Formats: sequence, C-alpha cells, structure tokens
Amino acid sequence: MKKIIFFTLCLFAAYTASAQRYYGPRRRPPYRTERHERQRHQDDDFYRVKVGLTAGLNIANTIDAYDSNFSTDAIAAFNAGLTLEIPIVYPLSFAPEIMYSGKGYAANTQYGRFTQRTNYIDVPLLLKVKLAPNFNFLVGPSINFLTSTSNKYETDFNTDYEHFYNNRGDQTNVSGVIGLSVDVARNVELRARYNIDLTANHPDNDSYLPDYRNQVWQIGLGFKFQ
Repeated sequence: MKKIIFFTLCLFAAYTASAQRYYGPRRRPPYRTERHERQRHQDDDFYRVKVGLTAGLNIANTIDAYDSNFSTDAIAAFNAGLTLEIPIVYPLSFAPEIMYSGKGYAANTQYGRFTQRTNYIDVPLLLKVKLAPNFNFLVGPSINFLTSTSNKYETDFNTDYEHFYNNRGDQTNVSGVIGLSVDVARNVELRARYNIDLTANHPDNDSYLPDYRNQVWQIGLGFKFQ
C-alpha cells in the first residue's frame, strides 16, 4: 500500500512540473526587451530639436588662390558659437550655426616676419548624417563675415601693428565645410572639421601678398540642450 501511495505522489509531481512547463506564462527574454527600449529611446532623441554651445581650437593657414607654391605658416586661434540641430528624416538633420572664428597666417618675407589675424562671424549651413548611433558626418557651405584684421610686422629692430575694423558687413566670402562628430555623452559631442574658402580674399593693390584662401582645421566640444 505504501508503495502505491508513493508511486501515485511521484506521478502527481511529474504531471504538475509538466503542466507548469507547457502551460505556464511565457516571458519575453529580458535582453530583447531592453534592446527594444534602448532603440526607441535613441529614435526619440534623434527627433528632438537641439540647441547648443560650442568652443574649440582653430589651426589657421592660407593657400594661394592660383599658385600652389605659395606657402605660409599656421597660427592658432579659437572658435565659439551657437548651434542648432533640426531633424528632417532619419538619419538626416539640418545643422545651422553662428560662430566667432579666428583665422589668419604667418609668413617670413624679405622685410621680416609678418602675421595676420582675421576675425570672422561664420554661419555654417550644414547637413548632418548619423552614420552610426554615436558617429556623425557633416558637410555644407558657410557664409563668413569679416569683422576685423590685425597685422603684425616684426623686424630685427622693431615691431609694428595695424588694426582694421569692418562694421559694414560688406566683406564676406563663402567656404566649404566637411567634418565629423562623435557623441561622447548624451549631450556632449567631440567635433573635428576642415574649412576652406571657395572664394579668394583680395589684398590691397600695393600689397606683396597674392590672392589667397583661408583654410582652417577645427577641433572642439559641443554641448547640446533639448
């Protein structure tokens, strides 16, 4: 009798375990749920309009508009400004900016060392393409307004300075911009760009300098607010 009862209990336990296995609630794997929620969060972030601030370093130089043998030395300056990012359709956004940008060059001449620093208000009108979740490509034109110029002449005996200001906004040029950005945090990006004039700058008629184009390498940080 005890054997029969023991055998019956074993059959009941096996049936209960089998029923729980085949008819119990089926749960979605947590990894798949977390991945879906993370992807939806990324999509929501993309379709938000973002404003921001940026600042960084310029390595500025020039090239002759017509003579590739013309050579000058690079100088360091800085850039800073406001940014805006307007999503169009994934993965494309419109990214206009307004920035202060220091440019210029240095050169050794027969009269001594010459350094020119120019201050611009740049308005890049860029398209931003998200190539990967944290990696972006940017390209587009920039309209640049010259605000002031500072010339420095160094000889063995003295150093002279000249300063010119332009408040009329009539000295402008257009440049092309290409760059990359990496999202190092949700609201912080590392930026790297190359900017080169598409139109030539024309020095004064009595200047020994040829027509030239600015070229600027830029690196900096951007901070976005939603």
